[in-house]
Amino acid sequence: MSGWNYVVTAHKPTNVTHSCVGYFTNPQELNLIIAKCTRIEIHLLTASGLQPMLDVPIYGRIATLELFRPPGESQDVLFISFERYKFCVLQWDAETSSLITRAMGDVSDRIGRPTDNGQIGIVDPDCRLIGLHLYDGLFKVIPIDNKGQLKEAFNIRLEELQVLDIKFLYGCAKPTIAVLYQDNKDARHVKTYEVQLKEKDFGEGPWLQNNLDNGAGLLIPVPLPLGGAIIIGEQTIVYYNGSVFKAIPIRPSITKAYGRVDSDGSRYLLSDHNGMLYLLVISHDKERVTALNVEPLGETSAASTLSYLDNGVVFVGSSYGDSQLIRLNHQADAKGSYVEVLESFVNLGPIVDLCVVDLERQGQGQVVTCSGAFKDGSLRIVRNGIGINEQASAELQGIKGMWSLRASSSDVFDTFLVVSFISETRILAMNAEDELEETEIDGFDSDAQTLFCHNAIHDQLVQVTAGSLRLIDAKTRKLLTDWKAPAPLSINVATANASQVLLATGGGNLVYIEIGQGSLVEAAHVKLEYEISCLDINPVGDNPQRSDLVAVGMWTDISVRIFALPSLTLITKEMLGGEIIPRSVLFCSFDGIAYLLCALGDGHLFNFMLNPATGELSDRKKISLGTQPIALRTFRSKNATHVFAASDRPTVIYSSNKKLLYSNVNLKEVNHMCPFNSASFPDSLAIGKEGELTIGTIDDIQKLHIRTVPLGEHPRRIAHQEQSRTFAICSAKYAPTGSNGEDMETHFVRLIDDQTFEITSWFSLDPYENGCSIITCSFTDDFNVYYCVGTAYALPEESEPSKGRILVFLVEDSKLQLVAEKEVKGAVYNLNAFNGRLLAGINQKIALYKWTSRDDGTRELQYESSHHGHILALYVQSRGDFIVVGDLMKSISLLIYKPEEGAIEERARDYNANWMTAVEILDDDTYLGAENSFNLFTVRKNNDAATDEERGRLEVVGEYHLGEFVNRFRHGSLVMRLPDSEASQIPTVIFGTVNGVIGVIASLPQEQFLFLQKLQQALVKVIKGVGGLSHEQWRSFSNERKTVDARNFLDGDLIESFLDLSRNKMEEIASPLDISVEELCKRVEELTRLH
Repeated sequence: MSGWNYVVTAHKPTNVTHSCVGYFTNPQELNLIIAKCTRIEIHLLTASGLQPMLDVPIYGRIATLELFRPPGESQDVLFISFERYKFCVLQWDAETSSLITRAMGDVSDRIGRPTDNGQIGIVDPDCRLIGLHLYDGLFKVIPIDNKGQLKEAFNIRLEELQVLDIKFLYGCAKPTIAVLYQDNKDARHVKTYEVQLKEKDFGEGPWLQNNLDNGAGLLIPVPLPLGGAIIIGEQTIVYYNGSVFKAIPIRPSITKAYGRVDSDGSRYLLSDHNGMLYLLVISHDKERVTALNVEPLGETSAASTLSYLDNGVVFVGSSYGDSQLIRLNHQADAKGSYVEVLESFVNLGPIVDLCVVDLERQGQGQVVTCSGAFKDGSLRIVRNGIGINEQASAELQGIKGMWSLRASSSDVFDTFLVVSFISETRILAMNAEDELEETEIDGFDSDAQTLFCHNAIHDQLVQVTAGSLRLIDAKTRKLLTDWKAPAPLSINVATANASQVLLATGGGNLVYIEIGQGSLVEAAHVKLEYEISCLDINPVGDNPQRSDLVAVGMWTDISVRIFALPSLTLITKEMLGGEIIPRSVLFCSFDGIAYLLCALGDGHLFNFMLNPATGELSDRKKISLGTQPIALRTFRSKNATHVFAASDRPTVIYSSNKKLLYSNVNLKEVNHMCPFNSASFPDSLAIGKEGELTIGTIDDIQKLHIRTVPLGEHPRRIAHQEQSRTFAICSAKYAPTGSNGEDMETHFVRLIDDQTFEITSWFSLDPYENGCSIITCSFTDDFNVYYCVGTAYALPEESEPSKGRILVFLVEDSKLQLVAEKEVKGAVYNLNAFNGRLLAGINQKIALYKWTSRDDGTRELQYESSHHGHILALYVQSRGDFIVVGDLMKSISLLIYKPEEGAIEERARDYNANWMTAVEILDDDTYLGAENSFNLFTVRKNNDAATDEERGRLEVVGEYHLGEFVNRFRHGSLVMRLPDSEASQIPTVIFGTVNGVIGVIASLPQEQFLFLQKLQQALVKVIKGVGGLSHEQWRSFSNERKTVDARNFLDGDLIESFLDLSRNKMEEIASPLDISVEELCKRVEELTRLH
């Protein structure tokens, strides 16, 4: 039953909507604050670049973001207003490194027409008030008193109805705004007003300027000593302050963003719609402006926001491409550009279309998105987990362990790979041809299974076998000395670092040995009451050569113990519970925090925080990684330490923002792993699988791996064809033409190889013809698989297209062959394969076409039947004989095709007025829709209703505010579906949004849904929203017509944030639910496996 749904984000929003720079977290340190619609990121500016400090979700869509400094304070505070008319003022709390809310409120009015040009929120430079323009004809004022407290807000009538921009001017005795507006004859003017706080009214301002450039759209207030404002148009830039007027012509362009470089406002960065960056220089003699100049600097992503940081470094936030950190150089490069890109931040937005495919054929879905817009358009291949790129492999059966060794302690790279088998040890090394070949180390006992080996101090090597511990000179490779266990005991478990060895001999004996130059000294020996199952002595303190602690995993009482060195006195004993013994323990430190990891024989992993000075353990957490025993090893990648957990579900454990994250590795089963950083394969891993040894490099460590295929044009629709191993896309290329600076669009259908992502063939559409839809399908009585493309002629003089085409292509030798075309009266908004026929949504009708043969053997599409009665049938999905239609404004309707009559009839509809953006069929009776106020809803058909009227109504069963504009739903999954996990039985739908979010909607069984609903209610009480915003209000379904509470949808992001809570908060939530914290963690972790 698909009525109970769980909505979770697999990829967070990446579309940067706002950014600002100021001293927010510390009076001396500069911060960059970035808004990504529903998230806020705070970065610290350091010598080495941006350092992330905080990344939090916020329960609202951010409309404006401003830093300001209240009177008498030493650091800035953050003012944010939201699209749903809430606002908050946030301040940094250095002790807890979190945001605290200084003020919050609701600024909605009961009546009022929301502005067409977006909300405006501005702060007076002298901090006397905050101004908001939210409704046409009203300017809302929130006064600020001299202690920095906000007072009660009031409205002032604004005569200008079509406001384009409002800014506060600098250096005015009374707070003064400049208003850029358009009159009813479409001319544009600027007017200034004084805000009179006592009278709650406007007074006449110091100046006005009429009849500006018709494209004037942006005001930049200039700080003192100059004052005044810059008005940026499409063809001119004007400076005016009431007395001085300067204007310069510019190349026709639409300026989208600006950033101030100098605090006195003498230089500004401007970015236009094509991503060209300009420097506007104001020449002045301290009091008067003498000239304006505009210099082109180079090209960046199309910017939505520009923030000048320091030393010529600029953050370019983009909604259409990747955001960038750039440096402006004094000298131009060979191409004449002054822009150097220091870092790029991946942005998937806007995702216009996506498809889910299994390219590697391993049962793991990958999402391929049509991302970006205009010149920044690209395809993005998004897959879950971390890939291993194989460099070399060899067949080897029965590997029992692997270690890498350096030829000498001073070497940077590893030379030897020691591979241990049940009764022998082989040593592999790289030869001159970069091949692995077998070699010898004389001092090694190669006729026994190696339990451990390591590079030791004084340029020595140690090898441990069941019979002895051997110390070998690394230069001569001869045996220096050895230590044997007293008969009849043998060594069963061993571990070592550069100067210490720890051995377990039978009967619970634990022996600690110090490595000297050519000597092995037994320094301590204790007898424990049970057998020892695993050991670790990896240094986490300040000295990388020595450890003061050892970790010991025990049989029988199932405990992990920590002893102090050199005396081997017991410090801590932690009972793990259960019957499964610990198989691997490991000390490690991430982000400067020390941890103890302890893995059990059934695939569970405990992690504890470790105090390296006292050996105490705290903050115990348990998670399930697989079902087989886990072996833990550390490795380094990109200058950070990570842990590899080898088992039937191999995982990399890493840290981000001081919390541990687990990312699955895209390999089936891994038994052994060790880092192998050799000269020919730097930063590689050696991986032992069943019957095979592989050496490979590891992808960047992150949850999702994203590969970008830049197209330089805007991809609009995508489809995949398994048989020809290709993708086909509809794309639009923009090229500037003519003198008026207008861009000409040309549209293509392009064929792309699904392995190399190279364009192998393309088909040009006619002038004004747009590609609207594309599918891969086959027809009755025809073995071929075709691509079908639906198009529309978007003629400038028509409001709705009156003509379009359906094109049918066959792929032969990686080329597109046009087999048939059909002209239709309207835009072909969508196509569906429908029981061997083709179903098309054309303007307001749904039409069905069959594939017929002509007399000469060629084929054509022939009209069969249709259904009218929609406003625009934009989104259509079909299953069996049922057709679900998402209308432009009439929500969802259900049609049925009757084969015997060859007719399509309406069976039921939802009578609400929802403006649809996407639809999908969840199961035979439940349909999912997304609408343009950022909501999701589900409707169900009433099969068992008593009357025809009720049967003809689709009942709304679920409602939820997603806060994202969904462009496409697709069935599929981002994760490997392992048959043993509960998550594999849960059907999922993936969606893509304008902000670059990839989300998952999972249909849960009712009992699980009800349990999680209780958990969500408990979490809302404990986790408070940033800025005092309410979770219930945020998730309530809300559009212009109604607001109702969310139902039958759960917020997966909130539920999964349970795993980040501290242990005592977890207990506070678990106790009323009558469930242990461990069990609750396990149930929430199962959910994280859905994405």
